Amino acid sequence: MPTVPINQIQVGCNRRPVKGEKVDELKESIRTNGLLNPITIDQKLNLIAGLHRLTACKLLGLEEIECNIITYTDSEQARLAEIDENLIRNELEPLERSELWLERDQILERMGLRAKAGDNQHTLKGGEMISPPLKRTLEMATQAGYSKRTFQHGKQIAKGIHPEVKQLLKGTPVADSPTALLRIARAGSDERALAETAQKALDLAISQGNQQEAERQVKLVAELQMKQKQLQLLAYKSVTAEKEAKLILKKHQPPTKKLAEKSAASGELIVKPGDEWMLGRHLVYCGDTAGKDFRHLLPSNAALAIAILSSTWEHNYLVDEARVVAVLLFEGNIYKFYQRNQMPFQYELVLGNLYIGIFSHQVLSKPQTPINVEGVEGIVNYLLNLYTTQNNFVIAPFMGHGETLIACERMGRICFTGDQNSDVVSRGMMRWQRWSGKEAWRGG
Repeated sequence: MPTVPINQIQVGCNRRPVKGEKVDELKESIRTNGLLNPITIDQKLNLIAGLHRLTACKLLGLEEIECNIITYTDSEQARLAEIDENLIRNELEPLERSELWLERDQILERMGLRAKAGDNQHTLKGGEMISPPLKRTLEMATQAGYSKRTFQHGKQIAKGIHPEVKQLLKGTPVADSPTALLRIARAGSDERALAETAQKALDLAISQGNQQEAERQVKLVAELQMKQKQLQLLAYKSVTAEKEAKLILKKHQPPTKKLAEKSAASGELIVKPGDEWMLGRHLVYCGDTAGKDFRHLLPSNAALAIAILSSTWEHNYLVDEARVVAVLLFEGNIYKFYQRNQMPFQYELVLGNLYIGIFSHQVLSKPQTPINVEGVEGIVNYLLNLYTTQNNFVIAPFMGHGETLIACERMGRICFTGDQNSDVVSRGMMRWQRWSGKEAWRGG
């Protein structure tokens, strides 16, 4: 087996990122047993397969490495071989695999290969035979266990997601979820289609020497692609918020019996109107949360307020206290509330049997992807993930069962909450104590 100096091997910029844990495993194996599986390079010393093995050998200080050398007539064939080598492996993320499927088909098309079902061999336009015959990408996918539908969705993902959004997705949990990726790819699909049409018009204008039309189409393409990117970034944030909300609920579902026993042994908290309580970093007020005493306690830069429509709604002030206000309503109350409130309405979300009105002085884009979360706790977690970050302030003027308070505790947000009903405040604080293992302290 021929050997080549390691420092002469060229690694292309489109290689997949190296995974440190895999390199560490290979280092130990190579140190003990030597390189059992040589890397593959072309005649110009471009790496085709074996980046992790090559990296491990470099880290071990080896100066030469055994190689399989394959001769290709052009760079397209070399890239095809590299893609095929990667597609054989199982550790690809769905996003990576989708991009390779699309790139492979694009290369076959550029090479002018006949890649129709039933072909036994493929030839270049000039009649030159490709040996061994190249498989269609769909054939490779189905032989690896992927359905035709999965393959088609994969190409839609690779083609439909804006390049900058792809870079953001890589290495995240979303990149490993075909369903989430497809939702993002479909967001802004109209804008992408219009951008492609504008690009064709731009190419035509350039070919005809129409500079004024070309400049107009350049601007249109840029605007449409920017809109596509914005919609897909919003979709990414939406699916991430949904995943995190579900994960939090799943991880922190309390053991009912244990909590009930602990609650019975801990005794009732005595709460009186006007009380202020400190629960770690959170503040709880017993009294009118539309009144000046509660408003005086609020921070000046809250990121989000989450409220439930009440029969005595006097909380339009929230839109001046928080960047975003989310109001949970049942269907029968929606339009009356929208008509009589004076907060600037942005859009509406429908989650299960609840409607969430989103209000803000800022212009907000509505998530374009379907949202699948259940229950008030799931909705609260979704909203916190969508509109807040670590250490943000959150206002919850209706304590309910403490859903927002507990979600803020879990997620590192700071909650300002309260209620007129002292029993509601007491139960909410006790629930927080059971969840957090911390004690509430009377302030004020």
